[in-house]
Amino acid sequence: MSRLDIFINRMVSQRACLNHAAALTAQMDGPIFELGLGNGRTYHHMVEIMPDRDIYVFERAVASNPDSTPPDDRLMLGDVYETLPAALRRFGPTASLIHADLGGHDLAKNDAFARAISPLVEPLLAKGGLMVSSDKMYFDTLRDVALPDDAVPGRCFIYGH
Repeated sequence: MSRLDIFINRMVSQRACLNHAAALTAQMDGPIFELGLGNGRTYHHMVEIMPDRDIYVFERAVASNPDSTPPDDRLMLGDVYETLPAALRRFGPTASLIHADLGGHDLAKNDAFARAISPLVEPLLAKGGLMVSSDKMYFDTLRDVALPDDAVPGRCFIYGH
């Protein structure tokens, strides 16, 4: 499979999984966490499909399109190893939806990073909440949730209680 096809499958799956998770968590009150802003495409999509929800973005440094940049009061700047524990102290286990697209092109490095942050992400999720990730995550209590029909297996993952 070409790298272009892999990218397209990841983007199609990411959109499908986010749309699915947004629908499944629509009645929940907790905040939404976007782990990694990048250029802001996913954040922009999340704002489009969940306009009345509180979406907080975790990012090391902002480099997004100005149209896809969250307001300062919804931006958690810094290293995720510090900002995720700070979010747990601030919000507790209340996140209704968490999305992470933190990996790069090095699959072994992505896997090591997913293993390292999984224990920091897991306690943030409210009962009934969902975690959508571009990489396989490693949770003690969260389990795989069935993907929507329009997602490509292995290109996006959904976890829940």
